[in-house]
This record gives sequence, C-alpha cells and structure tokens, in this order.
Amino acid sequence: METLTRHCLACGKTVKGRIDKKFCDDYCRNVYNNRTKSDDNALIREVIQILKKNRRILAALIGEEGMLKIPRTKLLNSGFRFNYHTHIYTNQKGDNYYFCFEYGYLLIAGDWCLLVKRKEEKSPAS
Repeated sequence: METLTRHCLACGKTVKGRIDKKFCDDYCRNVYNNRTKSDDNALIREVIQILKKNRRILAALIGEEGMLKIPRTKLLNSGFRFNYHTHIYTNQKGDNYYFCFEYGYLLIAGDWCLLVKRKEEKSPAS
C-alpha cells in the first residue's frame, strides 16, 4: 500500500496522523487561517477607521450645539469622506440625512451642510 506524504499548509513540515489532517499543530492552523483572512479584515478595519474619523469630525464641529449649518468645504478640508456613513434617515419631507453613528448631516442648497446629533431615546422604566 502506497502512502501519500502530506505537508502542513502553514509551515510545510510533514504532517503525521489522520489522513485528513492539514496542519502539524494548532499554532500552524491559526497562522494559516489568520493569513487567509487578513485581506478581509484589513478592508473592514479601514472602513471602520473612516467611519470613526467621520464621526469625530462631526462631533468636533457640532460640539454642544446639537445642530449647525456649515459650508461643505469645511467638512472636506477636515478630511471628511462623504461616501462613508452608517445609515440614512429620510424625514417626512423626503430629505435624506446621512449618519455616522449618532452624528449626521443633511446636504442643503448652495453647497452647505446641516450637521445634527440624533437625540437619545429614553428607555422605559423597568
């Protein structure tokens, strides 16, 4: 009977044991899986960093105001990226507010933005 020599997918060493075994130990299995998933994780980390930065910019500009009208260029100059937001809220008038977590903005005429902070919802008493 001929035996097939198998090699660890992470380090290349000869693997002994079950016929379906792919790694020499748990360390190599973790290294291999982390390496193969790192591209996906890098993209997710990048998007999350952009969203956090957008939130920080909105929070810094609004401060304690709750609402503020500013030129769109002020956001752009701060490094704000308009293509990244967590959700969109459409009011009864049909206006779209773009949110980065609890901070949002409405694009208004003349290249202006209305910055807003979502009001905290009160939870019912237990």
